[in-house]
Amino acid sequence: MSDYTEKIQVRQVTDIHSNWSEQGDEAPGKFSFQLVLDNGAEERVIRPTSEDADVLMDLFAAGESLYFDLGRGVLLFRDIT
Repeated sequence: MSDYTEKIQVRQVTDIHSNWSEQGDEAPGKFSFQLVLDNGAEERVIRPTSEDADVLMDLFAAGESLYFDLGRGVLLFRDIT
């Protein structure tokens, strides 16, 4: 990797894959989102609570574009309508 790409700390989220997994009989399931960054240059998985997953789904739909700060683990939503 070049010095330039190693310094990039914020990448655009270009695709999102969602997942729900069973946690056992009568136990609540768990959600996760796989964030594909810069068309596959990197990936991150986040595991929100069910309440946070619901809010994230709304924000994913409402934002014009989405970025992920690798150093801080923060999602950045642009132009939310």
